[in-house]
Amino acid sequence: MSEGTDKADRLLRIVDVKSLVGLGKSKIYALVAEGAFPKPYKLSPKAARWSEREIVAWIESVRLPGR
Repeated sequence: MSEGTDKADRLLRIVDVKSLVGLGKSKIYALVAEGAFPKPYKLSPKAARWSEREIVAWIESVRLPGR
């Protein structure tokens, strides 16, 4: 088993995503609508969760060079 697959992917709530990326809820959903941010997984009509791996990958993709 590779190092990247030995841990289960966590599903994050919007409050956790906001904390990780430093953006507000409205901005996150605007970026999702633009296709510029990972889409949440809908667990029910009122419950959405994001893949922690997808969020970390997004953070790495937008990180400025030299940081």
